[in-house]
Amino acid sequence: RTAPTQPQPNQVCCHHFGQCCLVFCGVLHRCQGYIKARMKSEEKRRTRFHSGHVPFSGIKTYVDPDTYEDPTQAVEEFAKEIDPSYICIERVIGAGEFGEVCSGRLRLPGRMDIPVAIKTLKGGYSEQQRRDFLREASIMGQFNCTNIIRLEGVVTNSRPVMIVVEYMENGALDSFLRTRDGQFTVLQLVGMLRGIAVGMTYLSDMGYVHRDLAARNILVDKSLVCKVSDFGMSRVLEEDTEAAYTATGGKIPIRWTAPEAIAYGKFSTASDVWSYGIVMWEVMSYGERPYWEMSNQDVILSIEEGYRLPAPMGCPVTLHQLMLHCWQKDAGQRPCFTDVLSFLDKLIISPGSLLTLATDTQR
Repeated sequence: RTAPTQPQPNQVCCHHFGQCCLVFCGVLHRCQGYIKARMKSEEKRRTRFHSGHVPFSGIKTYVDPDTYEDPTQAVEEFAKEIDPSYICIERVIGAGEFGEVCSGRLRLPGRMDIPVAIKTLKGGYSEQQRRDFLREASIMGQFNCTNIIRLEGVVTNSRPVMIVVEYMENGALDSFLRTRDGQFTVLQLVGMLRGIAVGMTYLSDMGYVHRDLAARNILVDKSLVCKVSDFGMSRVLEEDTEAAYTATGGKIPIRWTAPEAIAYGKFSTASDVWSYGIVMWEVMSYGERPYWEMSNQDVILSIEEGYRLPAPMGCPVTLHQLMLHCWQKDAGQRPCFTDVLSFLDKLIISPGSLLTLATDTQR
């Protein structure tokens, strides 16, 4: 027998080389969007670490779906596909930006039925509308916190396209409080505020900026647990009466938005903290409209001149002081959500500090 011919060191098989190139290019193309997203999130993480903020251990870094070359990939990665036969729609409970919102039940094999809310995408949508609709699911699917609305999954392989989330029996916090004016103790209201602060601490540690934190975007379950929701709304609806155009050309909810975000479009955790102060005021006033009947322009001018919302009736002075701290003009002077949460925990442990009302000190 003759020994098999060994290739020379510099010889290359063109056929195999061509195959390898095709495989490599295909893998590179599929991974490109994912790599970009991860690089961007890693850059964000390094920036936050070097600025002295170290996230809680075990908390992932948020990945913006917009950094994916194909946004569908983000939905596939972060949201679970649900067989539509497992979903039982019972009744319409509202209307969303893209279609109806219904209540119903999710019947997954091997699990008890659970109540859910189902957002549907109305027919005749464009591909861009479908992507915008599912964007919220690819954001929500990254979160795992008791005070963040939980995503159960999505239906994308059949019509109607759906987003399925846990059902919150008491609906939006602002309307919930308006219909129960004066029915809760101060300690109960502080407990609600604490839940929102837990959710926002989690989001800020993931590097996520909400941009539209308001009582209308907090949902309340049957046990009065408050959960942060509405993650598709870094843009504001054209028909939103609470919104106004700004110098930067965007449309944002003026009464809840920090001055630097209104003037320069600078959204950050610090601007979310400003919004949290407004939510505190909404809770302690049982859903009253911030700045009452003032026009959006008057609100902007008044804040610029140093005006801040006074304490609602029956509001402890310590809580109003925290609101004022959240409303510092200099974003760097505002507390972080970890500080807010720590402060509220101290109030709950020592409720005697809630006895002095702001109206008493004003007199």
